[in-house]
Order: sequence, then structure tokens, then C-alpha cells
Amino acid sequence: MIHPTAVIHPEAQIAEDVHIGPYAIIDGLAKIAAGCRIEAHAQIVGHVEMGEGCIVGRAAVIGAAPQDLGFKPETESSVILGPRNVLREHVTIHRGSKPGSATTLGEGNFLMVGAHLAHDVHLGNKNILANACLLAGHIHVGNNTFIGGGAVFHQFIRIGDSCVIQGNGSFGKDIPHFCAAMRTNRITGLNIIGLRRQGFSGDQRAAIKELFKLLFCSGKNLSQALEAAREKTWADPALRLLDFASAPSKRGICPWRGEVDAD
Repeated sequence: MIHPTAVIHPEAQIAEDVHIGPYAIIDGLAKIAAGCRIEAHAQIVGHVEMGEGCIVGRAAVIGAAPQDLGFKPETESSVILGPRNVLREHVTIHRGSKPGSATTLGEGNFLMVGAHLAHDVHLGNKNILANACLLAGHIHVGNNTFIGGGAVFHQFIRIGDSCVIQGNGSFGKDIPHFCAAMRTNRITGLNIIGLRRQGFSGDQRAAIKELFKLLFCSGKNLSQALEAAREKTWADPALRLLDFASAPSKRGICPWRGEVDAD
């Protein structure tokens, strides 16, 4: 299962059924679980832990040092991948920037050709990043979110669950749960089609829509809208949207500029 041209560090821990293709490099203290496939010319660098059933595409580089001018090469940090992540050709994922830190992926994510996760990114479960998405350092992404090709994201922002983000967009502020976003820091409505496909009930979607209108479309600033929203009782998942909006990153939340999608 290991091609004779592959270069494997003697201390790497590799399950017996792992497939490693031609000219692949497994360097350092990698731990690669059963059912993984490392394709030709891929590189696993340093402390990388990979769950079962992951695929690393041709010429991908996982675990290289951060692109941080203050980073010290001797820093011990890592990349941790959950099970069943698919990383296609030329994907790059950098390790954490501080001692003991990690860049992490949950399970079942699909990163298409040329996607990049910088140091200390935390990606949840079942997200899809299309070709050439670029995520800067310390970004947190939730679950079940789709990001279109070529979209770029500033460091330290948060992206919520079940979002849909247009390709070629540019974002430097948080994108809350369930939202559709496009262009430059623009929320245009809710990801209604995505919520239906993910099994949200009609009542759940209606509550999310009601809260979204109150937070972003009422003419109040966000602080005023949050105060008004807290006077009402919200069940999950609308409550998750309220919690997200109540604790933005230092960069703030993308404003609404559009129409609320019909349900």
C-alpha cells in the first residue's frame, strides 16, 4: 500500500491499510489512521493527526509552518483532522502558531482544489470549501456551511452553521448562523434552501426568519435589536443565532443589505 518512491519518517505511525502514492512525503511524527489515502506528491509535515478514511490529494501540503513573520520554527504545534475529510489537489493547511496549538478539522469536510487554511483555523463538520477558498489565521467555521470558489476571509472572524457564501466574496466580519453572504461583507438574507435540505422544520425556519428580521432588518442598530430580541423567548435553533449575534468577534458582524428570502 506504500509506493516505493514515498519517503516515510521512521517515527510516523501509519495504519496497515493506508495507501501512500508515488513521491509522497510523510515527515515527522504523523499519525495516520486506517482507511486513509495519501496521493502522489502530497506532503504530511510535522505533527499531523489524521482520522480514519481521510483523503489527501496530489501535491497537497498538510502541517507546514504558518506564514507568520513572528513564528519560530522550533514551535511544537499541529494539525488535527477528524475522520472522512477530503482534501483535494494542492490544498494547504498550516499548523498552529503557538506552542501546543492546533489547526483543526472536524469530520466529513470537503476542501476542493487549492483551498487554504491558515494557522489556528478551526473548521467544524461537513463543510464544503470550493476551489481556491482562502481562510486566514484564527478563523472559526461552524458546520454544514458552503463557501464558493475564490472567497477570501480576514483573520479572527467567525462563520456560523448552515451558511452559504458566494464565490469571489471578500469578508472581514462575522457571518452569523444560517445566513447567505456575498460580495464584500454583505449579508443578503437567509440560507432557506440549505435549511430545508438540512431538515429544519417549517416552525424552526419561521422562528429563524423572525429573529433575523428583528436583528438585521428592523432599522435598529445591533445593540438595540439584541435588547429587543432578549425580551422574547426563542427555541433552538433561533436561540443559537441570537447567541452568535450577542458575542461577535472584535471585527463585528456583516450588515444586512438585501431582502429576506421567502420561505
